[in-house]
Amino acid sequence: MQPERIALLSVVALPFLGAALAPLVYRVVGERTAYFAAAVAAACLCLVAFVADAVGTGGTTFVVSWIPSYGVSLAFYVDGLSLLIGGLASGVGVLVFTYSGGYMHGEPGQAKYYATLLAFMGSMLGVALAADLIALFVFWELTSVSSFLLIGHYQDAEASQYAARKSMLITVAGGLFMLVGFLLLHVVATGAPGVDSAFRLAGEGSILANAGPMVDALRAQGLFVPVLLLVGVGAATKSAQIPFHIWLPNAMEAPTPVSAFLHSATMVKAGVYLVGRFRPLLVGDEWTLVFGLLGLATMTVTAVLAVGASDIKELLAYSTASHLGLIVAGYGMSNYIGAETGAFHILNHALFKAALFLVAGIVAHEAGTRAIDDLGGLAEDLPITAGVTVVASLGMAGVPPFNGFYSKEFLFHAVYYTAEHAVADGGSLLWWALPAVAVFGSVFTFLYSIRFLMLFFGDKPDALGEVHSPPVAMWLPAAVLGALALVVGLGGVTGTFGVHLTPVEDFVGAVMASSLGHGGGEHSFSYYLPTEVTPWLIMSAVTIGVGAVTYPFFDRVRDGVRAVRAVDYLRPNWYYDGITEGLDRSSAIDVLQTGNLRTYAAALALALAALTLGGYAAGGVTVPAIAYAGLEPALVVVLGVAIVAALAVTAAPSHIAGVLTLSILGFMVAIFYILGSAPDLALTQLVIETLVLVIFLLVLDKLPAFYGTVDRLRAARDAVVAGAVGLTVAVTVLLSTAGTPNDVIAQYFVANGPVPAEHDPIFANAGGGGNIVNVILVDFRAFDTLGEISVVAMAALSVVTLIAMRERGEIQ
Repeated sequence: MQPERIALLSVVALPFLGAALAPLVYRVVGERTAYFAAAVAAACLCLVAFVADAVGTGGTTFVVSWIPSYGVSLAFYVDGLSLLIGGLASGVGVLVFTYSGGYMHGEPGQAKYYATLLAFMGSMLGVALAADLIALFVFWELTSVSSFLLIGHYQDAEASQYAARKSMLITVAGGLFMLVGFLLLHVVATGAPGVDSAFRLAGEGSILANAGPMVDALRAQGLFVPVLLLVGVGAATKSAQIPFHIWLPNAMEAPTPVSAFLHSATMVKAGVYLVGRFRPLLVGDEWTLVFGLLGLATMTVTAVLAVGASDIKELLAYSTASHLGLIVAGYGMSNYIGAETGAFHILNHALFKAALFLVAGIVAHEAGTRAIDDLGGLAEDLPITAGVTVVASLGMAGVPPFNGFYSKEFLFHAVYYTAEHAVADGGSLLWWALPAVAVFGSVFTFLYSIRFLMLFFGDKPDALGEVHSPPVAMWLPAAVLGALALVVGLGGVTGTFGVHLTPVEDFVGAVMASSLGHGGGEHSFSYYLPTEVTPWLIMSAVTIGVGAVTYPFFDRVRDGVRAVRAVDYLRPNWYYDGITEGLDRSSAIDVLQTGNLRTYAAALALALAALTLGGYAAGGVTVPAIAYAGLEPALVVVLGVAIVAALAVTAAPSHIAGVLTLSILGFMVAIFYILGSAPDLALTQLVIETLVLVIFLLVLDKLPAFYGTVDRLRAARDAVVAGAVGLTVAVTVLLSTAGTPNDVIAQYFVANGPVPAEHDPIFANAGGGGNIVNVILVDFRAFDTLGEISVVAMAALSVVTLIAMRERGEIQ
């Protein structure tokens, strides 16, 4: 196997292996498990770098067969976009795990914390590298499950429970919409020209490699817009676009390292990654209307909400949604500048926002509060943290020459270019609203960024008290991220003089190429400080100028935002809470969750019967006619006794009489097998029936002697349940026995089951038995039988454990 293929499989598998080992490592090294996790992340980063060096960023596919009969494979695709997301997941992971070594000191549940965070990192790496629609969906949902556990880390806190449930409901629901879009793509891709595998997303013979024929097929079948919207819902929920942004501020209940990792550099980037990945296939007028408008609206609304925040992590949460909106808006512009915007701002945002989340953790950890109004003058006590904040906050604000300025400038260029050409082509003047909204939202971005920066300057509140210096494990990761952001920003300064930061420019150019697609042309990437007056430079100047003039009135603006937020029907949370509470009230939870096993069994049985019969009806299945060819007298007698025994069970006056009568039915079934020339089944039935009868009689010694009276309503309900289950089983048996399958499998068993005439010393080429049923069970179905035995063994061990615990008085 090629070394790069091994490395690619390892980079996805290694975090899950680390997650499995984390609880054991924690038993040995305790809180230093953080550095074990950091080492795993560092190994993943090295593997990502090795793969990038070995195969480049031009687009290479590695395929491992998974479900070949359905064309599903564990395919990985390496290009600029996947390497960017994979590098962020592992690189920021190193810093976050190191930071956790200081931040999580004394915190509960650390073994679970590190195991889950490693599993999340592996899931995110899988999302970044997956080249198969099914594999992408599986990893996508794994990020939702692991983030649910991380957001709800403080599981006894009601706020954490609420936040975890909200994030799970919104992101998983969006993922299901996305799955429907994937399945529609698969249907269209099946038989499409050039598509070798209908589930293959990227690479040779894939959906994206044949974007032209795929678009034609989607439009011909009227599925282009539905697929665009379904994939868009999945991306919007994961990347916190309005109105789905409401889960992100609540997710700040998670420990700060989780916020820095999931909600700035990785998980929320999955949504914008999806937009960037599908851009070559779906880009067009509809694409711009959906993602361009969605991104600008999210960027603006959440920037306004960030100004009204009262908590530093709340401010960063809304700002994260705002900058994700900027990325989506950039990708939403169909010109190549939009691809530049999305690609470059993914990198820039990850650097300055992860740094700011780590800064927020330092402030909360050392100052003991996250309330914005209670903080100020922190630079005196936290000079290094203050330096990081200057670089990161001004980058977030879009102030030159810091890194966020350049990608913000690309956005202004992209929206101006789009509006200009749309109007020139006869479009409405409303297109000019795009650059106007971009500037308006950016003004609020400037305001909240400077407000966060001012936590470190000005007068220190008297009530704040002493602020201690953080440990090296906390300030060093933040400093590394701040330094990287500064280097990227200074690269634009040197680029103005012709000295370019070539590795960054080449890499971002490769990321941009991933979203341009095969028809997007060749475009190089470079960035530098503006050397001439352009409309987009004027937009940047207006943003900074209006922001600077408005900042002295920040408190008034903040109070106005809070007043608007207080109006119920203007808050998406109001609708979310109303819907979820309404569903709780209208659901049958209180009816079903009674603590009564009879109720649970009835609900489960009815649900299964309804689903089964409904499936038959939806599939148009016809119940075959029953052919009656007469019965032997012996069979008539056996069946007659069985029917009488079944009826007698309902009239049995006690437990013992009921069990004995029921056993008659079981023994009649065994005799029926004998008369039907199936002695092996008869023997099995007799053994099981005898064993069950003995066990029941032993248990009955602990139960009351009589049933007592039965409520008629309950009896009627039980009759309905029993009738539904019986009807379902009868219909299923009729349908399953009416078919006439090919006997190839049966012939194979008959031919290969016995001892062959000529054989090796060990019967490696045959079953080597005399009873075909035994050979099938222990040879051809060996793993299945082993699994069944394992289940029985585990159940027996569980019973023995419960008995031992009861004898020790641990359970009642």
